[in-house]
Amino acid sequence: MPHFTLACLACLSSVALAQEVGLAGIVGSKALLVINGAPPRSVPVGTTVDGVKVLSVQSDQVVIEIDGRKRPLRVGQHAVGGSTDGGGGERLVLHADAQGHFFTTGTINGVSVRFLVDTGASMVSLGASDARRMGLDFNRGQKGLSQTANGQVVVSKVQLDKVRIGGMTLHQVDAVIHQTDLPIALLGMSVLNRMEMQREGSTMTLKKRF
Repeated sequence: MPHFTLACLACLSSVALAQEVGLAGIVGSKALLVINGAPPRSVPVGTTVDGVKVLSVQSDQVVIEIDGRKRPLRVGQHAVGGSTDGGGGERLVLHADAQGHFFTTGTINGVSVRFLVDTGASMVSLGASDARRMGLDFNRGQKGLSQTANGQVVVSKVQLDKVRIGGMTLHQVDAVIHQTDLPIALLGMSVLNRMEMQREGSTMTLKKRF
């Protein structure tokens, strides 16, 4: 069986997540917000949820208030604490949490998902429930072995039609699906290899190459 590398699963259960808001979509005058990785919530203009207030909703952009600051977001972009991770077009700026981990909210095949950036993962890695939400079938992929904190597990290699993070869209991205749920999806090298990655202190900048 092919062997796939997933390096970061050992540390996930103890990760403390920073306050993060992602825009999963826009429905009429409501914003579909993903707050700290929870399922998307429909929030109308003027409403505050978990400390996040929706100030305005337009056809392609939502303005929120987080930590007392206004943040414009487009679908697939997100804000962390007092910093915006949106970036413009082919560039995304991420800020590390207290443990040094980088998170981002994006979409796979149009479905919102929260990622942990993991250079030790050879591919995007999805748990069973995330894969089902995206209409991905474990049984239709190429079976292989992956080394995790709990030993070797059987995974299924598939190809994702579209992955979007920030303003960047990638097509035909390799991924692996686990038979069980994962604490969070991993943004592995099948995406990161297509990026220029620059790290300065607690900031990481991703810029699309192809």
